Formats: sequence, C-alpha cells, structure tokens
Amino acid sequence: MENRHGIIWGFLLILMGAFFLAINMYPNIFGTEFWPFIVIGVGAAFLLSALLTRTGGLAIPGCIVGGIGGILYYQTISGNWASWAYLWTLIPGFVGVGIILAGLLSRERVHFDTGGLILIAISFMGFIIFAGSFGLNLGMGMLWPLFLIGIGVITLISALFRKR
Repeated sequence: MENRHGIIWGFLLILMGAFFLAINMYPNIFGTEFWPFIVIGVGAAFLLSALLTRTGGLAIPGCIVGGIGGILYYQTISGNWASWAYLWTLIPGFVGVGIILAGLLSRERVHFDTGGLILIAISFMGFIIFAGSFGLNLGMGMLWPLFLIGIGVITLISALFRKR
C-alpha cells in the first residue's frame, strides 16, 4: 500500500510543479482573478489523495483549504473584502463536510459521522448571525424558523444513526 501512496503523491507533485512552472513562464496566462484557484487546487489535491488512497483524514484539510479558496475567489471577483467579517463562520462547516467525507472514505470502517452535521449547523448559525449583523441584509424573521427546522433534522438524523 505504501507504494501506491508514493505513486499518487508523486503524480500530484509533478502536476502541481508543472502548473507552477506554467505560471512562472506565462505570468498572465490566467489573469489577476486566478490566484485563489491555487488555494482551491491545494484543497482539491488533498481531496483527491483522500479519495485515491482511502485515507479519510485527508478530506478534512482538503475541505478547509478548498473552502477558504472559494471564499477568497468570491472576494477577488466581487471586491468585497469586508465580507470576511462574516464569511469566516463558514470554516466550521468546511470542517463538518470534511468529517463526513472522512467517515465515508475511511478504509477501516465506512461510517457517517453526525458530528460533521453539528459543525455544519454551528457554521450556518454563525453565518446567519454575523452576516445579518455585519454585511448582508438578511430578513432574520424568515431565517430563524428555517434554522430551527435544520437543527431538528440534524437531531433526528443523529438519533437514527446513534449506536445502541
């Protein structure tokens, strides 16, 4: 199995090196809005490694780094750098998605980890609170009932998948 890991990592490193070489040789090939895709690409490399090696733990940093790259891309194309005041609250949700993927990709025992759903719910709640306070004009009256419904769904799923 170690040989397979080395082959996969070697292949990924060669691809990343070729990509960075192309950027150095042709600096304007992708334009000025492209730089966040480097961060997204690093996250994708972690996710691809997790998928190919069935090492679920690599999905967690892959989701975090890729998600932050997505935030940076949004901020780059919109110019809304002040949105970081509330977009940081999405990071626990990225961790939650990574935990769920890690459980599903685990080599030892494929499982669904409800802790990931809890982190996604916490992230959603933080986003609603901070985005409503610092940037987005959210109709909070409409969103709080949806948040309660979401928490109820997560609680129900957690109860159904809990070991007895």
